[in-house]
Amino acid sequence: MTLPAVTVQDIISADPVAIAIPVFVICIIAELLAVRMGWRGHYDWRDTGTSLAMGLGNTISGALLAGTVTGLALWLWQHRLFDIPVAWWSFALCFVVDDFAYYWIHRAGHRVRLAWAAHVIHHSSQHYNLSTALRQTWTGLFGLTFIIKLPLFLIGFPLELVAFCGGLNLVYQFWIHTEVVGRMPRWFETVMNTPSHHRVHHGTNPRYLDRNYAGVFIVWDRLFGTFEPERADDPPRYGIVRNLGTFNPLWVACHEWVGIARDLARARSLKAAWLAIAAPPGAASGETAEILRAQWQAENTPLSIPAE
Repeated sequence: MTLPAVTVQDIISADPVAIAIPVFVICIIAELLAVRMGWRGHYDWRDTGTSLAMGLGNTISGALLAGTVTGLALWLWQHRLFDIPVAWWSFALCFVVDDFAYYWIHRAGHRVRLAWAAHVIHHSSQHYNLSTALRQTWTGLFGLTFIIKLPLFLIGFPLELVAFCGGLNLVYQFWIHTEVVGRMPRWFETVMNTPSHHRVHHGTNPRYLDRNYAGVFIVWDRLFGTFEPERADDPPRYGIVRNLGTFNPLWVACHEWVGIARDLARARSLKAAWLAIAAPPGAASGETAEILRAQWQAENTPLSIPAE
């Protein structure tokens, strides 16, 4: 009996995230047991419950809002510059280009408040474990960062290929949300995003703020000056600069949007209104990542004593 040949088209028709969900569940249970046996990490059932609720809400909102982005992507693809076929080489190329786009999407999610309002949900947990990977936004479409990925369709990458590569990217990022894994081999840490690198990204320590945006390849951070290594003498403290103090999924999902609405109501000029949505997070309170890092550096820089 001859088995039918599996083509690239057959593979990309699958949903990597849906296929991986049972593996996610098994890994979370395994990590929980490892933590209970003394491995590094922490679980709080209320926090984990909130993360799971946010993940479920993300699935529902994604299904309801996906048509908008899909329609725009298909329209751009009809005006594509090149006819890129579905093949192994185009899959590899698309995976790298998609990850490059993800880096800038993620960076915008931390540097533009409108985008941060959608992304902050993922950073709202004060714990760092595999369940945190499932703490995803309900309002991603309104952050508008999807615009950064639209050029892929204009170039000519088919919609199903981009969607498959994006799904693989998300599946990869699941395993880096853990404290159980310390450091990977040096060559791997140099090229790939790892738990160590991503712990830095979730840290609220001043030296770690707005660092390590990578999805799969940490080389983007090394190239664009946003890389920061994890240090044993400065272990990451997780959460956001002003932690929420609640496990209510609705407030977790909407708190920053409420903050934007309040700042817009107080704005007395178009410039102030624009800054309320486009400035970096914390600009209104003087707590941007740059300000907090500069203050920390000033406080921790030894004073030089002039020679007599």
